[in-house]
Amino acid sequence: MLLLTRLSVYSLRQFFTYPKRRMGLISLKSAPEDRVVPPAEMKIQLTDTEEKICVLLDGCRDYLQAEKGISTTCRIAGGWVRDKLLGSQSNDLDIALSDIMGLAFAEHLAEFSKSKEIEIGTISKIAQNPDQSKHLETATSRMFGLELDFVNLRSEEYASNSRIPSGVTFGTPLQDALRRDMTINALFYNVHTRTVEDFTEKGLDDLRDGIIRTPLPPRETFLDDPLRIIRCIRFASRFGFQFVPEIEQAVKDPEIQEALVTKVSRERAGMELSKMMKGRNPSHAVALIHELSLFNPIFSVIPTEVSSTFSRTPSSPNDSLTAVLILKLLLSGSHTELPSLHPLLTSALDEDPTCQGRLFLAATLTPYLGVTYINRRQRKEPAVAYVLRESLKLGTQNHFLDGITALFDAASILRNPDLSLARFQKPSERVSIGLMLRERAVHNVHTGSHWTSSLLFSLVQELISCCENTVDALQIPAVSEKINRYNTLVRRVVELNLTTAVDAKPLLDGREVVSLFDAKPGPWTGAVLARVIEWQLEHPKGTKDECSKWLKEQHSSGSIVIAEQPPSKRPKIDE
Repeated sequence: MLLLTRLSVYSLRQFFTYPKRRMGLISLKSAPEDRVVPPAEMKIQLTDTEEKICVLLDGCRDYLQAEKGISTTCRIAGGWVRDKLLGSQSNDLDIALSDIMGLAFAEHLAEFSKSKEIEIGTISKIAQNPDQSKHLETATSRMFGLELDFVNLRSEEYASNSRIPSGVTFGTPLQDALRRDMTINALFYNVHTRTVEDFTEKGLDDLRDGIIRTPLPPRETFLDDPLRIIRCIRFASRFGFQFVPEIEQAVKDPEIQEALVTKVSRERAGMELSKMMKGRNPSHAVALIHELSLFNPIFSVIPTEVSSTFSRTPSSPNDSLTAVLILKLLLSGSHTELPSLHPLLTSALDEDPTCQGRLFLAATLTPYLGVTYINRRQRKEPAVAYVLRESLKLGTQNHFLDGITALFDAASILRNPDLSLARFQKPSERVSIGLMLRERAVHNVHTGSHWTSSLLFSLVQELISCCENTVDALQIPAVSEKINRYNTLVRRVVELNLTTAVDAKPLLDGREVVSLFDAKPGPWTGAVLARVIEWQLEHPKGTKDECSKWLKEQHSSGSIVIAEQPPSKRPKIDE
């Protein structure tokens, strides 16, 4: 039932096609991506709230002209226009203003609204912050429950060594449209004429045809601000749109790839990557990164003093795409030639909205699996932790930093879960499986780790070895054997009633253990609590009293040693 739910939620029926089956192989080449198709008649249909806002903006414009001699035009810009034309709703409105600064207009709007007995939210000034793509001072407020940003139309000039404009001036609507990243994001809605304005003369057609195009020649656009490369990839994956050939040619230019490394802050790159991974089609984004040879400029921006300490060279970027396509294949449920996954293996994706993005980003970073480096404290640390923390500036939000490093550790713990192996027989099958699933890297609510998603990621990593010709095809017999092995483990977990045991607390806590042995707490306490967990796994119906009795017996036989804490050394004080 859970498996059917997952398939209906993600509607993944379109992901894979197998037009060229070779004997014993299953293709990883995906079918053309389903793109978001706009309605037959693309037009802006305002909600009641949006209508009220437009009426107020129109009235304020007339008021400023008549009463204060200020001439301006209000246009809603960018994403709101694009999404409305595609038939979607958007709650963020960017108001682009001609010949007036955003803060000044917002203050006039508040005054005008008050005269109409309409209250708007507090006006906040957002200062210039180039790292967050705020190149001009912006004003923001809430009106009728919606967020509004106010900024003037502008023209920008760039220095050769920075994506931050060296000069920003008042601009015309055309100049403002041309400075934007894509034609589909350069559309305006004139609130006075109630019409869509396409100053690039390509935005509406590109939105209708599913095309990603830059308003200016892509080389110029990308050299000015290379972050636009990553944004183009994000929107192409979000909508299933195709690049014009000129974009692909420009992005592969070594000069532009170097600019992506040197001119874009790691925070901004990580922010865009995070949105891709949490978006509609993260695998399409990774496929585009691969096709455009962008893995290293995005994921391998690592100083030589760090990379020189790597325990080994990261594997080929091909492994990144292979892992992502395998994950996509497993989640799609369209692999009729392969055994179906046990429903529990995908259950965490229903329960945790951050799980899918985390799994896809972890798969993307597969080349760093098993690679360590020496940190500033001269300690070994997973290289993937450096990439996440420094190259992408992604922290524990969405459990990227802590959760992905845990997935990498879990993959080595869970690898080859063949229940016939000796490691699953001692001290008993239930105890060995239970202890494995209770490993902190495998299952830990504090890092977003769930034993089911850890198993799924481990399976993905194992299946890479079944891939023939880099990212071309999987060997069906080998893949089926590994899937069956993981399914068998999960079925055994259910049969042994271990699904809740992974979260069970010890029957006795540390204070009770210390009291039981009339001793002082110390390192021995944790070791005894671990033995308590083992006993619980072996005796699922056991009681606290029975466990206490067993602990005393183990202590009497010498199997449990209570180490006395050495006396603290206090400095002698002369009297």
